[in-house]
Parts: sequence; structure tokens; C-alpha cells
Amino acid sequence: MRRKVGNLLITLGVLCILASLALLIYGQREAAAAAKASAELMPRLIAKIEEKNAAAEQKDGDESAPEDMSVVTIDGQDYIGYLVIPELSLELPVMADWSYEQLHTAPCRFSGTIQGNNLVLMAHNYIRHFGPIQTLTVGDAVYFRDADDIITEYAVAAVETLYATDVEKMTAGEYELTLFTCTYGGQSRVTVRCSRA
Repeated sequence: MRRKVGNLLITLGVLCILASLALLIYGQREAAAAAKASAELMPRLIAKIEEKNAAAEQKDGDESAPEDMSVVTIDGQDYIGYLVIPELSLELPVMADWSYEQLHTAPCRFSGTIQGNNLVLMAHNYIRHFGPIQTLTVGDAVYFRDADDIITEYAVAAVETLYATDVEKMTAGEYELTLFTCTYGGQSRVTVRCSRA
């Protein structure tokens, strides 16, 4: 009887190890696909921003500032611009709205605008998305080039961890830009707060 229980425990242990290995491989493939998608989007996004703003310069008339952020569209998806974090060697397109499916491609706007000084961006914790943001330190530079070809410079003001259910804390506060991603266990959110430089 003891031998049967021992064999069963060994079998369960091996199955758990195999399941963990399968999840690890799946996660690495998903992260690699997301990194590739973002990298392929960047030159197209930059070209679209430049094209849009060259056309806008040719227009006459005084246009008032939009209440929401301008977008450029690539393959049916709207982008508000792109984020540059030199310390992490990251240059990432940012989608105008978020969905779980879109997060597999690029970071997304969770809420807010640059004009409202309350922009909140989210991304998966993939190594080539927001995975390494917890290593940022106060004073590190972060840049956002929007669809209107305006570059806004920020500096990291704080790095904190919030509970996954703390949506109010995520969107409230004195910070002009917030970046967040899940921790590896998914129980909380690594949150980087930035102020305009």
C-alpha cells in the first residue's frame, strides 16, 4: 500500500513539473511573439505619425486641441503614439484602448490623456514589454511621442506595488504618467509613477 501511495506521489510530482514546464514554454513563446509584434509595428507607427503630421501642416485654419488624444490607425488598430524608456532599451507602440487580446501585441492606454496630465498605460510583464519596469529608479527618463508628433519627457518619481483591486489608487494621484504591469504571481501590480521633467 505504501509503495502504491509513493508511486502515486512520484507520478503527481512528475506531472506537476511537466505542467510547469509547459506553462513556462507557453509564456516564453507568447512573450517572444509580443516582442516581435511590437518591434514590427514601431517603424510603421513612426511613419504614420510623420505622415499624419505632414498632412496636418499643409492644412490651413486654426484647430482647437482635441479633448482626447489623437490616433493613427494601422491594420485597423488605433495607436496614440509610442513610449521610449532608454534605461530599459524599450521603444513600444501604445494602443489607444485596451483589451486582453490587444495586450498580447503592445502596451495599451488604461485611462487618461497627456493633456489631462493623467495618462495611465498598462502592458503584460513580458521581458520586452513592461516586465523590467520594476528595475527603474527615481529620475530615470521616460518619453512619450504622441500621434500629433509631440514628445513629452517624464522622469520616474516613484516605483510602488499596488493590489490588483486598487484601481482607484492606480488612476488617482499627482502623477502625470503611470505605467503598470502584473507581478509574476499576478496578485499585485508593479506601478511606476512619472512626473513631467
